[in-house]
Amino acid sequence: MNSFQRSLTMVRFSVAPTHDILVSELRIALLSALYAQQKNLPLIVRMEDGKRSEEMERREDELLEILSLFGISYSQLYYQSNNFKYHLQFASTLLDRKKAFICFCAEDKASPYDGACEPLSNEEILNNPSPFVIRMKPSSTTSDSFTIMQRDKYPTAIFARACDDMLQGVSTLIREESHKEDASKESLVREALGYEEALNYLYVPNLENAERWSVKALLDEGFMPEAIARYLLALGTEWQRCEEQTNTPVAFEKEALRQMNRACIQNLSDMELSKRLGYACENIGKLAKLYTNTLNTTAEIKVKIDAIFSKKEPLCGFETESKTLQKLILEAPYFESYDAFEAYLAEKSALKAEAFFTPLYVLFMGEKSGLALAQTYPFLKNYLKEIVR
Repeated sequence: MNSFQRSLTMVRFSVAPTHDILVSELRIALLSALYAQQKNLPLIVRMEDGKRSEEMERREDELLEILSLFGISYSQLYYQSNNFKYHLQFASTLLDRKKAFICFCAEDKASPYDGACEPLSNEEILNNPSPFVIRMKPSSTTSDSFTIMQRDKYPTAIFARACDDMLQGVSTLIREESHKEDASKESLVREALGYEEALNYLYVPNLENAERWSVKALLDEGFMPEAIARYLLALGTEWQRCEEQTNTPVAFEKEALRQMNRACIQNLSDMELSKRLGYACENIGKLAKLYTNTLNTTAEIKVKIDAIFSKKEPLCGFETESKTLQKLILEAPYFESYDAFEAYLAEKSALKAEAFFTPLYVLFMGEKSGLALAQTYPFLKNYLKEIVR
């Protein structure tokens, strides 16, 4: 008789607050949210927090902020640590039902386990003071006696997930193909506890090279959330059931993400792009888009824009010329066109060639080369006195 009743049908996504969320994990979160939306099901987020720590609490906040940033909404957030007492109870139940056994072997004993401790009698166990783990007995679906409780009495990830999904009434999980073996182990645990509801395991191809990139690192580099999300979803939104063969692995290619990010920058409104760069002017957004011919991220573009508005020091080797041009610009009338502005400065300064153009460019752009001044002038002419200060 099944003693557990599924009260809800829901999709579950798990994340561990032990590290910065990786792009492969974000991909699963996005796919889970997409599936839940398509099927009109609630999405729950499960924190694999295990042993609590202050570091975990900090990372939890960061993880939830990232999910929010990517538009992933959920109906429930719950913590593995809150179910610790149930993990202990379920492990005890499995021992009582002879579905699991106590093992005194070294924790790093080779897998699959050879069953050395499975035949131990109750007396032998009681008389052995050594630390132990609890293992599941092998079955027709899994030949390995995998560990469910560790020596410190905390559950393994597989055992905790199996118990929590049963308790929460989870119906659907989306995972990478590399986690297929976990499904049979989790199912074995639930069946041994009398839970008869089969979970719907769906799989997507593994994402290669993803372990090198955290989402936070990509955001810090100036990749936009919408670009990252579009790129990850563009890798494929089709999933297969557990018994079906998924497609070959897909690779996370940063250069392809760069191209996607550039396109997203170009599609932003001028004002929105300006705000993301720390400004609030459509002309700054228009100027920023000029840089997308060579730059792909907002961080790279922001460096260029900030250099334009930074305080300028006289250019080494052109100190006198720099000061002359700076004074003229600060006192100059307004010019609608760059050609008229340049002609005015050339006439008033009497400077020519490199002595004129090199310090003028640095006063404008904060660097020695880059976009043509005639290109940038329409967007900067209202800020000249601020730029050359």
